[in-house]
Amino acid sequence: MHQPIILGIETSCDETAAALFRGHEIIHHITATQLVHTSYGGVVPEYASREHNKLLGPVVRGVLEQSDMTLADIDGIAVTQGPGLAGSLLVGLSYAKGLSLGLKVPLYGINHIEGHIFANFIGQSELPTPFLCLLVSGGHTQLINVESSRSYKLIGQTRDDAAGEAFDKVARLLGIGYPGGPLIDKLSKTGDHSFHQFSRSSFPDSYDFSFSGLKTNVLQYINKQKPEFIRTHLEDIAASFQEAVVDVLAKHTIKAAKDFGHERIVLAGGVAANSRLREKMTELSEQHGQELYQPDLRYCTDNAAMIAYMGYWKSLLGSSDSLDIAAIPNLKLSFGG
Repeated sequence: MHQPIILGIETSCDETAAALFRGHEIIHHITATQLVHTSYGGVVPEYASREHNKLLGPVVRGVLEQSDMTLADIDGIAVTQGPGLAGSLLVGLSYAKGLSLGLKVPLYGINHIEGHIFANFIGQSELPTPFLCLLVSGGHTQLINVESSRSYKLIGQTRDDAAGEAFDKVARLLGIGYPGGPLIDKLSKTGDHSFHQFSRSSFPDSYDFSFSGLKTNVLQYINKQKPEFIRTHLEDIAASFQEAVVDVLAKHTIKAAKDFGHERIVLAGGVAANSRLREKMTELSEQHGQELYQPDLRYCTDNAAMIAYMGYWKSLLGSSDSLDIAAIPNLKLSFGG
């Protein structure tokens, strides 16, 4: 039986990526990180779309060449439709539409969030639903009750900053650079996470999160200290902040999984690469008898492998999209029930 060859394209933010799948199995993938944003302390949307324009063609050609394939081998194109930066999404979507039209193959518009959720199962021919997903990134912090690959219910989310956003903001306060998540994670490895007890926000009878108060708490703490103290204890402060974030994420997730009767917990999104979160979630899930799925570190940040993989699942359903589909910067999951 012929397994479809799916080309995945991801340009939602500042990663220019392409991947090739044969059926549910990955052949090759490439992710080009845009370094132009580093000196700005965040992603500059206009620069991001320009970089995608320059990088996307070479990245796609690189994936094909390293897979010993040509465009003629492709049976379908999967591309991120949203959410993301409008200009960046348009670059990828326009490129994908051109390929779909020229090659006369189906086009599959993919929800970026959905890609992150199911990145845990890349290479698997079955999706082990139901499960509880903690989706945690620079733009999202959500607890999602996943009943099936097409049935979701949002049960908790941040009321202000996403966890990844809080990492970036605190990294700026500490003067350690961008992106904040990996830098704070690295610093924390040599720090004492019990050095200072930063605030933890919670809401009675709710699975919602809040990190704005924690950020303010860190700012107030830093402003009370002398510069020499901050320099001497930078690792300890970073570790203490990280512990506050991880503590809230992990405890909320375990509680929700128990309350909803889930035996499986899935981590997803860029912050799922955080070493302390993975450690804490492994420890707590084992204590409570739950099975934990953590994505391969390659698939935590934005990548095209998860997009191509979801394209494969859409191809099985015969669920292709027209060339009229638009980029949707604020695209949501179809929550229900």
